[in-house]
Amino acid sequence: MKTQLVALYFAARDPRTPIVTKCLIALIVGYSLSPIDLIPDVIPVLGLLDDGDDSRRRSERT
Repeated sequence: MKTQLVALYFAARDPRTPIVTKCLIALIVGYSLSPIDLIPDVIPVLGLLDDGDDSRRRSERT
């Protein structure tokens, strides 16, 4: 995940990157670092996929 964050950082800092892409990068980084579960688990598939991604990232840190 560190490599991906560094790549996003450099892409956001590059003046050739379009504004729309920079906004999308900000949303992605903000969502990945947010402690709040934005997609509730009651939504059949998406809620569980969101939690699965969180547990995958936690296992990569150890």
